[in-house]
Amino acid sequence: MTSPYVFAHDAYAADLQRGFAHLSDGEESGHSVRAAGRLMLLRRQGRVAFATMRDSSGEIQLFALDAVTAAFEEFTHLHLGDWVGVAGEVVRTKRGELSLKVTSWERLAEALHNFGDKWAGISDFDLRYRHREADLWANDTTRTTLRRRSDVLRSLRERCWAAGFVEVETPILNAIPTGSAARPFVTHHQALDSAFYLRVAPELWLKRLVVGGFERVFELGRVFRNEGLSPRHNPEFTMLELYAAYWNYADMMSFTEELVAGVALDILGTTEIDYQGRRLSLTTPWPRRSMDELVSEALDESVSVHTERATLVHHLDTVGVEAHPSWGPGRCLSELFEHLCESSLWDATFVTGHPVEISPLARRDPRDPEVTERFESFVAGRELSNGFSELNDPLEQRARFEEQARLASAGEVETMAIDEDYIKALEWGLPPTAGLGVGVDRVAMLIADEANIREVIAFPTLKPLRES
Repeated sequence: MTSPYVFAHDAYAADLQRGFAHLSDGEESGHSVRAAGRLMLLRRQGRVAFATMRDSSGEIQLFALDAVTAAFEEFTHLHLGDWVGVAGEVVRTKRGELSLKVTSWERLAEALHNFGDKWAGISDFDLRYRHREADLWANDTTRTTLRRRSDVLRSLRERCWAAGFVEVETPILNAIPTGSAARPFVTHHQALDSAFYLRVAPELWLKRLVVGGFERVFELGRVFRNEGLSPRHNPEFTMLELYAAYWNYADMMSFTEELVAGVALDILGTTEIDYQGRRLSLTTPWPRRSMDELVSEALDESVSVHTERATLVHHLDTVGVEAHPSWGPGRCLSELFEHLCESSLWDATFVTGHPVEISPLARRDPRDPEVTERFESFVAGRELSNGFSELNDPLEQRARFEEQARLASAGEVETMAIDEDYIKALEWGLPPTAGLGVGVDRVAMLIADEANIREVIAFPTLKPLRES
C-alpha cells in the first residue's frame, strides 16, 4: 500500500489539550480538526478502539467507533509506531479523556520495528545512541534534553547579539591545524593534492576579522579534536567563540559570568540550580582564584610557576603523574592543578594566573611575566570556558609558536603549528582584544541536568559496528 505524499493538518495535541480543557466528561465540542502523529498505544474493546497519538507537542487520545470511523477494522490492526493522519471531532469521553472521535484516517508511514513493551522506553545505551530516532519516541527525557540544548543555543545567540556581537562563519577545513593545542583530524583534498585538517578551534580566523575592523564577532559551530571519548568529551563538539576589541580578560570574565548565568535565567528562571542531585550556584559574581593559590592549598605548601621544577616534579610523582622531560615549571603546575583541584570546583569559579608555557596565544600579565592574563571557568568539576587578553605582538607570537614547535620535536603531541598567515595578520595591527571559548555541550549538560555529554548531542560519536 502506497503511503500518501502529503497530509494537511491544522491541529497539535498540546493546543487541543489547552483549547478544549473546558469540555466536561461526555461533552462534544462540535469542532472537527485534522491531526497527525505516531501511534503509541492501541487497544480495542469490541466495536470501540482507543489509541494514543503523539506529535511533536504532546499526546492526544484517538477514539474510534465501528459506526463512525471509516475502515474501522483496518484501524484496529495498525502497528504501534505507525504514523497516522486523522480527522475528527474534539470530544471528552465519559471517563474524562480529551479525544479525537475519528471519522477518517490515513496511515502515513508504517513502523517496521517495535520499541519495547508498550513503548516503556529503551534502556540499552548503545541502541539509544545509534538509533536516536527510536530513542526520541521511546524516552521522553531525550526529547526534553535536546529541546533544552536548542534553548541554550538560542539564548547564547540572543545574548551575544544584544551585546553587539556579529555572528560570522570561518573555515572548517584548514591547511594547518591551528587555534588550539589539540590533536587534529586530517583528510586529503584531491584537487589540491594537499592535506587538510578539520579545525580544532576558529580562534585565529576570528581574530583576523578583528584585525579587519569587526570589533565584536562570535561563531557558534563545530570543532573537531582527535582525542578520546568520555562522559565529558566527544571528538566533535560545539564551541561558542567570541572576540571583543578594546576589552581585556577582566572585561571578558564579567561578560562570561553574565552570559552563562543569563542562559540559566532564560531557561530555568534561576541561577541556583539542582545538578545531579546537588545544589549548584551560577549566581554572579563568580569567585576569582589563581592557579598557584589553589594548588598551594591542595598541597599545603606554597608553590607557583617560580618554584623549582624538581619540587613540582616530586609533587607530580606523589599523585601518580610522570612529568614529560619537555615540561617546564608552568606545565608541571598546570598538571598539579588538573589532578588536585579541578574536581573540587563545584560552584562556578574563575581560575586565573595560567603560565605562559601553556598559554601560547595569551598576553603576559604585566605584574608577573611568567603568567598570562588568562582565565578558565569551572563548574561541577569541569572546565566550562577559556578566555584571555589576546597576544597582539607579532614578534612575540612568532617566538611562542616556535616554542610550540620545539615542544613538538621533543615529543609533545598537543602543540600548535606555526601559522604564518596569522602572524602576517598581526603585523597589520590587532587592537587590545579579549577572547572567549565556551563549551556549548557542557552548558547544555548543566541546563538539562545530564552527567554524560552524549545525552545532549543528538548523534554522538560511536565506535563503528564491525561485520563479523
